[in-house]
Amino acid sequence: MTDKTILVIGTYDTKDDELSFLAGVIRDQGGRVVTMDVSVLGDPSQPTDYSKHAVAEEGGSTIQAAIDSGDENHAMQIMAKGASLLAARLHAEGVFDGMIVLGGTMGTDLALDVASALPLGVPKYIVSTVSFSPLIPADRLAADTQMILWAGGLYGLNSVCRSSLSQAAGAVLGAARAVQKMDPTKPLVGMMSLGTSALKYVIPLKPALEERGFEVAVFHATGMGGRAFESLAGQGAFACVMDFCTQELGNHIHGSNISAGADRLTNAGRTGTPQIVAPGCYDLVDVVGWQPIDAKWDAHMKHAHNRLLTSIVLQPAETKQVARAHCAQLAKAKGPTALILPEQGLGEWDREGADLHNPQGLSAFLAEVEAQAPDTITLHRIPCHINDSAFADKALKIFDGWCADGTITV
Repeated sequence: MTDKTILVIGTYDTKDDELSFLAGVIRDQGGRVVTMDVSVLGDPSQPTDYSKHAVAEEGGSTIQAAIDSGDENHAMQIMAKGASLLAARLHAEGVFDGMIVLGGTMGTDLALDVASALPLGVPKYIVSTVSFSPLIPADRLAADTQMILWAGGLYGLNSVCRSSLSQAAGAVLGAARAVQKMDPTKPLVGMMSLGTSALKYVIPLKPALEERGFEVAVFHATGMGGRAFESLAGQGAFACVMDFCTQELGNHIHGSNISAGADRLTNAGRTGTPQIVAPGCYDLVDVVGWQPIDAKWDAHMKHAHNRLLTSIVLQPAETKQVARAHCAQLAKAKGPTALILPEQGLGEWDREGADLHNPQGLSAFLAEVEAQAPDTITLHRIPCHINDSAFADKALKIFDGWCADGTITV
């Protein structure tokens, strides 16, 4: 059975044996392989399907330009651009079903760009000597990237290296065979949230939207969830978004590495997708709980959610910064945008009497949003908490109105 094709990418001048072994395992399992060389200086022992020259030219450059730069970082960026554009084009043309890249830090840098250039749902595996390393920033990881540690793989094949590579080969081929594509016939609502200990609106909203004939995908606002949400929003995958937990934006502007990236809260607007927004947990900045907490947070209230994650509660001047960031991101929207502002709180822990009650921060945030909101968005300030039934009712009222007037199309 030769049912799926895997694109194998790497520097064939230095890793020919390893890449050939990887490809051989895929073929032995019944898969097909196409190969792409991203070397600069050397050549593979056998021609690849897509040569290093083809890669450089796809990105508008040449191998000679990469060599003449005299800088390995610049040269690899030439190859990363070409490989990303070429992989995206080949996938659009139906040439391959899944992708795997093998590399050290140089190859991993390139691999992150290639993975980000492919749509969500395309199996994308990176076999790297720095998998799971803090060298890799969260905002460079495509939402469905899989990483496998390339153990014992620095210089040539050995039994340790073969163990890693054979598992990777089986994983990418298995993923390409098993992946279930999104159903394009069913309208999809994208929703952001945290767990129901913090935000509870998903409990009434999901079944209500399903009763209306929509599928609902809920993304966890802990960095990578926001990356997945923004990736799909950028592809125009949603009929509407209910972006009700924008906490990752505060993480980003206040320097947390639990970030969904600088484009958080922009991609639905960029594609003109109707968006209903509420700034759930706007006043929390999440930090890595097992690392020392920066001294700048010493005077702030904190909540240790678990051993992995601690939340810092922002003070009024800081919540104003978050408010301005919301307005700036939403001002870029090309489609209809409604912003719901619950006046009694935006997370379960900030209710009156709760441990993280933050009335001054909330008051400052709401006032700044109203002062800075662009005319292109519609504000709905309502006298309730985000976890009250009145909030879900308001969101559904806006949604139903947009369905009735054709703003939301299915």
